[in-house]
Amino acid sequence: MNFFGPADVAKNYIATGKAKVNTPIPKMIILGILAGAFIAFGGIASTTVAVSIPLASVGKFVGACVFPGGLTMVLLAGSELFTGNCLLTIPLLQKEISVGGMLKNWVFVYIGNLIGGILVALAVVFGHSLSLFDSSLATSVISTAVAKTSMTFGDAFIRGILCNFLVCIAVWISFAAKDVAGKIIGLFFPIMMFVLCGFEHCVANMYYIAAGLFAMAVPSYAAKAAEAGIDTSGLNIGSYFGANLLPVTLGNIVGGAICVGCVYWFCYLRGNKD
Repeated sequence: MNFFGPADVAKNYIATGKAKVNTPIPKMIILGILAGAFIAFGGIASTTVAVSIPLASVGKFVGACVFPGGLTMVLLAGSELFTGNCLLTIPLLQKEISVGGMLKNWVFVYIGNLIGGILVALAVVFGHSLSLFDSSLATSVISTAVAKTSMTFGDAFIRGILCNFLVCIAVWISFAAKDVAGKIIGLFFPIMMFVLCGFEHCVANMYYIAAGLFAMAVPSYAAKAAEAGIDTSGLNIGSYFGANLLPVTLGNIVGGAICVGCVYWFCYLRGNKD
């Protein structure tokens, strides 16, 4: 067989999870920064290509096809992504890691992801990359941030569940492949689908909303957003964390840790100590 079956993926993830939990904290943070940056690069590339296409529906589809490049870098270049690490419930339920070890990984990787996303947001905004297409890119970035911070708590939470279900399935499929091509092809479709459907990924949003906030600090970008009729009054640090990252993160945990991690543990590892 040129790929690992689901039972083998579940069993193999035990060693992967133990290694993640035992990684020194400074290394966790650094690898988290890399993953946050990788996802952010996927985000800015996706937005850039979408803005360049006049027909919005086609632009959204092409942008969704570009975004998986971020997770490709995460999984193949080596880094730590909070949403993918929600699968640590598998070794936890198998009693190979502790709750404290899992939470330690989640917290420090999350912090690293946040730093990485913010750093890329700073670079693209104040490097004036958003000036592309007569600053239409800046307008799109601000509009996206406003939309993400304007959702109800319930909508953000549910979209977070749906998103990380697909992200963790993408990670799972990539672990099933035995070669690089198989990993890339396997992760592509679930990630493309979550972007296309407008589901919410907390690490991607660390970049998206930060970029919108920073763009509003550039007078020419803020003026373009005003001309487009975008109401930015609700876009602030409080809405960044309270209105989006909090509910989306909770949803991502449910979607990845429970709907994928716990379900696959139950199906393939429960009662198996080999």
